[in-house]
Order: sequence, then C-alpha cells, then structure tokens
Amino acid sequence: MKKLFFMLGLLAGMNNAFGAAYTIQERLEEASALYFSHKPKEALEKYVDISKDTGERTAFLNAIYIAMEQNRPKEAVDIALEAYRLYPQDNDVIEMAAEALLADGQYAAAERILSLLPQDNKTAGFFHINLARAQLGLNEKKLAIYNLKQAVKAASHPSLANFLLGQVYEGDKSYKKAAEAYQKAVDYDHQFMEARVHAAADAKNTRANEALTRLKPKAKKASKEEKKSKPLEHTSVQPLVLPPGVEETEVKIGLGTTQSGLASPRTQVTFIPSASFTVQNAQGKQIAAGKAGETWHVILNNNKPVLQSPAGRQIAFTKSVTVIPTAENPTQAPTFIVKNLLSGPGMSWASVGAKEYRGKLQVLHNTSAHTLVPINILTLDEYVQGIIASEMPNGFPTQALRAQAVLARTYALKHLGKHKKQGYDLCDTQNCQVYNGVSAETEAGNAAVEATLGEVLTYEGKPIESVFSANCGGATQSAKDAGWSTTPYLDSVSDYQEFDFQQLQPYHFKALLQYPPAAYSKYDKNVSMAAFRWARVVSEPELRAVIKNQKKDIGQITALIPLERSHAGYVTKLLVQGTKGTVTLNKENVIRNNLSFGMLRSSYFIVQPNYENHQLKYFVFYGGGWGHGVGFCQTGAAGRADAGQGYQTILKHYFPLAQLTSIQ
Repeated sequence: MKKLFFMLGLLAGMNNAFGAAYTIQERLEEASALYFSHKPKEALEKYVDISKDTGERTAFLNAIYIAMEQNRPKEAVDIALEAYRLYPQDNDVIEMAAEALLADGQYAAAERILSLLPQDNKTAGFFHINLARAQLGLNEKKLAIYNLKQAVKAASHPSLANFLLGQVYEGDKSYKKAAEAYQKAVDYDHQFMEARVHAAADAKNTRANEALTRLKPKAKKASKEEKKSKPLEHTSVQPLVLPPGVEETEVKIGLGTTQSGLASPRTQVTFIPSASFTVQNAQGKQIAAGKAGETWHVILNNNKPVLQSPAGRQIAFTKSVTVIPTAENPTQAPTFIVKNLLSGPGMSWASVGAKEYRGKLQVLHNTSAHTLVPINILTLDEYVQGIIASEMPNGFPTQALRAQAVLARTYALKHLGKHKKQGYDLCDTQNCQVYNGVSAETEAGNAAVEATLGEVLTYEGKPIESVFSANCGGATQSAKDAGWSTTPYLDSVSDYQEFDFQQLQPYHFKALLQYPPAAYSKYDKNVSMAAFRWARVVSEPELRAVIKNQKKDIGQITALIPLERSHAGYVTKLLVQGTKGTVTLNKENVIRNNLSFGMLRSSYFIVQPNYENHQLKYFVFYGGGWGHGVGFCQTGAAGRADAGQGYQTILKHYFPLAQLTSIQ
C-alpha cells in the first residue's frame, strides 16, 4: 500500500512538473507571437515577466535581444546581468551581456565579461571584434589593433574586421596601412560602399563626397584605337531546333533601353547582318536588299527617317523598317550586329558598344520622342538563351541553370506587352530581364534552355510572377512581407539545412546572422560569400546626410529601431530617431535605399550602435542575402543542385503552390 501511495505521489509530482513546463512554453509562444505580429514592446514585457517568474533561459535571451533592438541598452544590461547570475557558464548569455554593456558605453565591464568566453573557430571573429570595440572605447588602440588583426585571421567577417582596422589606422594617420586594410575589405565585398569610399580617397584627404564622385558610374565609350584593334566579327551560332509541329511565340525586345525600360535618345542605328537580307517597310513591302557583312544605317534627319545603304543611297520610310535575314545554312543561325548600344545604364559597369543578336531587326521611328528604336524580333526561347548568363553565373550547376531558364521563360510570358506603348514587348535591362543577345549565350545556358523547352511555372493556369534574388541569406520572405501585394505562391521558405524554422526565437536572428549554420544558399562556388553574409559600417554623419537628402532633416541620428521584422528575419519597418524628429522607413527597397550612401544588400540584418566617449559614432549592420529575398533563391538553387536536386525539385521548393507545365 505504501508503495502504491509513493507511486501515485510520484505521478502527481510529474504531472505538476509537466503542467508547469507546458505553462512556461505557452507563455513563451504568446510572447513570440507578439514579436512576429509586430508588437516588440509588448513581447519584451512578456519575456521580462517570464524571466522574472521562472528564470527561463530563452525568455532572458529574447528579452536582451529585443531590448537591444529597441534601443534600450540600460534595460538590456539589467536583464543580461540577471541572466548571467543564473547562467554564469552560458556563452550566449555572456556574449549578449557583453554587447549590451558595449551599447551602454560600459567598456571596462564589457572587456571583463568578454574574457570569460572560450575561443573557437566559429566565434573567434566576433569575439575579437567585440573585444576591440571595448578597447577602442577605453582608448587602448594597440590592443584594439591586435584584436582586429586576430579577427581578420579568423575570417568569419573579413570585410568588417579590415574596415574597422582601417578606421583605427586612419585615426592614427597611418594612411598607407589604412588604405591596405580598406582595400582588403573591398576585395572581399565590393558592395561595402564605405570601404570603397575610403579606399578610393586620397591618402591625405578622406572626404567621402570626393571619393563618391569618383565612384559614380559612367558609360564608357570605346576609343578609336579599341575599335581598330577589335574588328567586328559575327559569331557562329547554332539555330534553336524545335520539335516537329511546335510553333514558338515571337517576342519583340527593345534594345539599348534606359533603366526604366524606355527608348534611349538615338538619331542613328547602324547594323551589320551575317547573312543576305531583305528590308520591309511597315506595310510589309520590300524596299531594299543587302549582302552579308555590309554596314547599313537608319538615320533620322530633321525628324524624317531614312534607310541608308553602304553606297550612300537613302530610302525614305514611315513608322518602321524590318531587316529579315535569309537562313542560308541549316547549321548556322543568321545574326546581326548593332553598334553603339547602351549596356548597364546607371550601373558601375555601364558601357556603350556593339552587340550581336539572333532573329530580325526592326527599327521604329518614335515620332513623339523624336528617336529611333532598335527592336530585336525573335522566338521566346531564343530570347531566353540571351538571358541566362546575364542573370545567373554560367559556372552554376546544370540543374540550377535549368531552373533559371524556366523562370526566365515564365517571366517573359507573364510580362509580355509590358512596353507595348513603346512598340516592343520587353526591354533589355533589369526593368524586365537583362538581355545581351548572342554575346551572353553560353553552351551551358543554351543547353539549359533546350532541356526545358516550353516549360513554365503556373498558378491557377496562368504564368506566375517568377521573381528571384541573388541570395536569400538562408530564408526567402513572402511578397506581403516585402511590401508587395499578397501572393499565395510567393511565401517564405527556409534554405537552412540544420535549423528548424518552426522553433525560431527572436534572439536566433543574432546567431543566424553572425554564426550561420549550414544552408544551401551558403554555396561558395563561382560566387562571393559576401552575398550570403555581409557587414556595413555607416557613420552617424553619413547616415544623417542620407536621411536629410532623401527624406528630411531630423538632426543627429540617435537610434535605428526595427519596428517590424518578418518571420524570415527581414526588417519590414524601421524607425530612424534624430534629435529633431523621426523618419519611418517602410518596405524592403525603401529600407535598403535610405540607410547608407550605397544600397544595402538586403533588409535581412541586425544593427548595433557603436559609441566612443559616450558619443554615437557609427552603426554596424550584420546582414544576410542579396536582393529582396522573394521567390527563387539563385545561390540556394546552386547549392541544392550541387547536393543532387533536380530543377523540378528546386522549383517546387521555392514555389510550392506553382505547377510546372508546358506551353508547347
């Protein structure tokens, strides 16, 4: 009987323990739900209450993280020190306590508590960076330089470590060493604009405006010497052979267009066909014929267009002319070269030069804009062949290239007629898809197009919005979270291999961004790792100038506070606080464009303020991914293909509600 009572008492105790644990878990879930429903202040209060009532570790870590995110460093310090009292051996607690002390300007205390952390390969980089931050606050520059050099060796974030090292050297007027450190930061991450500014600046003059002027993109024109040394030659390309009975969709692509996809100002179009050809006017009547290799011109004189032969004969026309090549060789597709076309408008690599294309050439006279518009008319899949290498590295695995081919074809069908008012279906810039014709074709890319002929992704029978980003940083975000319209098939999916997003806690974002676990998008072949994990350092004066120029004058910046963060980790709403007011940034592109001189790679970041002598000096952004993060993750696709997944499986992962169908 005593044994029975003992067993009943034990069971009752176990039930009470399980009930208490379940209650704590419920409370944690409620707090998490508040955070991800964009109520961080309420979530913080919940986590603080749970930590006080139960001493639960997760509640402490979340409370510290949110207090830091909400620019409440003193509160974060109080919570962190209480957590440290209960968990003196917990490395996460120690590190977060140190960062809270740094944010509160308690450098000596931060240095002491950092000394308790064990050093390993995974955490060494940030350990030395944080130690250097504390030492700089204490004006111990020699120790800070030592630790930043150790951080560089650790290589977890070489761009950040080198940049901070350059800052110390520059402050000591060691300009040569500073320039070398800044250049190393740029070599690792060419998007690190602040490092580019300092690396480009004169050794004795580091004024950002002068350096930025030198960095502005300029279209480079080929010199006379370059034109003479590089004669124009046509490429031998194979025709795209379709299965019997299959007819292709014909598309019209505007060439040399602006960033917005509109026609560029142009009074002359010069073209050189690789085969004999005829020229028809807008009514379909033949008005001229020519031979392979001849140079012809379409010229606009006093707003009147004429077609000019090599001999100088001029043929007047209205509206348009279309150059139709003759397919003389069944094993070689005819092409034509168009001279003086703009590439990459607005980009650092912008240039003007000749390009080669398949299909037909139409030259449209836009009377309202007083310009000539070159248009490439070709089949849908020929068009896709000229896109793949421009949108995805050619060295990516075959299955990733095939997935990209399906997306490019889907996008073209979805947006066919986007620029109908301009006389063409699609443009050749990022406003549509970057299209460079034959010059962009590769054997691997063409093979990917042929292997997926006619395949597109559809939802409810219509082509989907097949958007993609270069790197999702570990998880894609939904279209809704990006500030777009709600789209069922553009939902968030994870690319992590060793992290369960179902168990995600707010404080995990710090670890995910600073110590990322394995992820398919962590693929490092033919692509920079800076696209997966990056850092930026934006000084308070620089940020103040950006906000003043692009928004309004809110005085000295005092804080950057994420008000909303999606479950995928992307900041979707951010408050910029100043001494004269505030600015709220909504949507991922607005956030990325208004927090630095150069656009941030993504809005998936955490941001930490850095103080010296209790004055806010700069913000450090720890970020992940490159692009808006919605839809297809290109680097993630490469990682999945490298792991053996086929393109159908890859597409199904990123667009689980879409169907892979054939239009042929």
